[in-house]
Amino acid sequence: MLPGWGFWNMLWALFAVLAAAGQTMRNAMQRDLVARVGVVAATHVRFLFGFPFALLFLALMALGTGEAVPPVAIGALPVIAIAAATQAVATGLMLQAMKTKSFVVTTAYTKTEPVLVALFGLVFLGEKLSAPAFGAIGIATFGVLLTAWPRSKGEGWSMPAIALGLASAALFAISAVAFRAAIHALPEGGFGIRASTILAVGLGMQAAFLTLYLLITDRPALSAILANWRPSLLAGFLGALASQFWFLGFALISAAKVRTVGLVEVLFARLVSGKMFSETPSGREAVGLLLIVLGVAMLLSVSA
Repeated sequence: MLPGWGFWNMLWALFAVLAAAGQTMRNAMQRDLVARVGVVAATHVRFLFGFPFALLFLALMALGTGEAVPPVAIGALPVIAIAAATQAVATGLMLQAMKTKSFVVTTAYTKTEPVLVALFGLVFLGEKLSAPAFGAIGIATFGVLLTAWPRSKGEGWSMPAIALGLASAALFAISAVAFRAAIHALPEGGFGIRASTILAVGLGMQAAFLTLYLLITDRPALSAILANWRPSLLAGFLGALASQFWFLGFALISAAKVRTVGLVEVLFARLVSGKMFSETPSGREAVGLLLIVLGVAMLLSVSA
């Protein structure tokens, strides 16, 4: 163990890396499903097939810790509903953006989120970050922007994709802060059982709402989801697993720090885009990826 690097104090960072890895694979599978079932249905896959796994994770957490599932106060439900709704809409906007730009570039657009999370966390939760921590977030975010920079003058910026990506990032930021607030609003239990409880409640809300929405507006989309149940099931599992790790991180430390370490998702997206979508990196993108690694390393150093 490195001097001053307490494993338990840095467990949140491990959760963030695992969450980023799972989320990258889930995003790739959802992007692939868009062409088969449409944007809204592909968004719903994450929640409909993820909810049973969230219940399983909650049961395993209760069994492993020996703790009872904490009660969720009625007053906390609006916060969870806001978090669930903003996350669902953000996912849909991200998938829509992926129809117009590459997988890794769209991922980069949405990863401007940590700066917004830090601001929202300060305003709504009173979570203050040190100047070095803000600096590390800024460096990593600048690296994200470089990865999204057009490769040539002829390519140019895709304003619709930028608008969708930034809107998605803002909603993901609101969702992260709201879910962290909900986790800490629970009256009892360790960080694991509280995180798992909010995940199950949140995914339950999302699955119920989007199912009802599609039943009213687009029943063939539900049929398409069921017809593609194998990839949908895997996407749902990966989504629930990634969220489980995000929520465990949120239960331990500020959402801004968790999401900044989660910027390694851009690195994972680069690997996935090269393998699945035959997208090759540019020199500027490589510099951006290095800055992301530098920013994350700085944040970990400050946090340690």
